Amino acid sequence: MHGINESLDFHPVRIAVLVMSDTRTLETDTSGLTLARRIEDAGHILADRKIVADDKAAIRAQVSAWIADPEVDVVITSGGTGLTGRDVTPEAVTPLFDKIIDGFSVIFHQVSYQSVGLSTLQSRAIAGLASGTFVFCLPGSNGAVKDGWDKVISLQLDSRHKPCNLVELMPRLMEHMGHSH
Repeated sequence: MHGINESLDFHPVRIAVLVMSDTRTLETDTSGLTLARRIEDAGHILADRKIVADDKAAIRAQVSAWIADPEVDVVITSGGTGLTGRDVTPEAVTPLFDKIIDGFSVIFHQVSYQSVGLSTLQSRAIAGLASGTFVFCLPGSNGAVKDGWDKVISLQLDSRHKPCNLVELMPRLMEHMGHSH
């Protein structure tokens, strides 16, 4: 079977949303609001939602705090993934990763290509695993957030998604971490 198996139980996860912007507030931040609504509409828990400036240290500090917080299972960021000088999200977040989820970038670009064509080349959407927390970094546009959540992340965070999903891995993410054998 491929897709959502409705006969299985749904297990909500706790997701924190971080938007990178020098200009937006929580009221004017449409991508963050879009993500927050979709997270709750899907039955998950919005653990936190913040906006930080396009600043490497500020981004890394907030994502690190959520990675260290046992009340946060997943972090989704929006913005700062482009190619300009202000786009520093991948540089801020990648050093925190224990493992890079290479397939996320590949699949995101396939999905994004259907919406924006070759413009997807300008995005450096990435994902990784940091101390047992999944981190997804999406571009800042509403379209990219919708594509990333609707067509990729939401399905992998649905415990009913078969043949596999990220939720079923959560109990095993910290196996052998910090243990020498």
